[in-house]
Amino acid sequence: MTKVFISLLLGLSVLATASHAQANKRKLTDRDDLYGWEAIGRLDVREASYCTGTLIAQDMVLTAAHCAVDRRTGETYAPEDITFRAGLSNGSALAERQVTQIAVLPGYASNNPLSHEGVRMDVALMRLNEPIPYSIADPFVLHSGRVSGNEISIASYGRGRSEAITRERSCRVLDRRQGLITFDCDVTFGSSGSAILAKNGSRWQVLSVVSAVGTNGRRKVGFGMELDEVVAELKSIMRRDAPKPTATIRRLQAGSGASGSGAKFISSGGG
Repeated sequence: MTKVFISLLLGLSVLATASHAQANKRKLTDRDDLYGWEAIGRLDVREASYCTGTLIAQDMVLTAAHCAVDRRTGETYAPEDITFRAGLSNGSALAERQVTQIAVLPGYASNNPLSHEGVRMDVALMRLNEPIPYSIADPFVLHSGRVSGNEISIASYGRGRSEAITRERSCRVLDRRQGLITFDCDVTFGSSGSAILAKNGSRWQVLSVVSAVGTNGRRKVGFGMELDEVVAELKSIMRRDAPKPTATIRRLQAGSGASGSGAKFISSGGG
């Protein structure tokens, strides 16, 4: 399976331009359309590139690691260079936040050749400078266990459809083994980092993240990864590396303030 998988990924630059039927897709362009999908947003990097990200907490965005790392340098982008625009539609976002912290796995390298291990590690978490209220966007939770009927969905900002979320209502998991997930959703550049969503009862939950595309010899397929262990490790990294609060020191002046309630001292004799 490994040799086949690597050869499939080498077709990325050609296959990403292929056209596909649009019948199964819908652009979410107004508030009613966006209902339930507000936690999907566009991640703009230095106003030069973008990916798709998904809120999994009020202040935490899940995306692909290759969206967080500069391929030229191999270094993680400066957090302040990335902006998350929740529910962006035709230039207007429901909420806009700057990124303040980025976590990727220590062994991830965006400039390495694509491989099983590279896709498994292609996950990043980004912390926002301010939580997005539940009244604006309800974060998605991670899916666990089997996918009923293998049916999944994807909502993303892809090339040619970058100004509004495009949702593919129904696609399918084709294979799931060795920490990898193969699916037939129509993904392209900009879809990177999109959440692959699976139903749990009536709610959609995050099953995987879009990492790469290839072909199985007959059609284009997408590749993602299992998330439970990876996201747990990334959260641990975020807690460990969280910016320390900045202490502020203020000089106190005895008796200052209009109320006259400055410090009062009582003699040892109690008088």
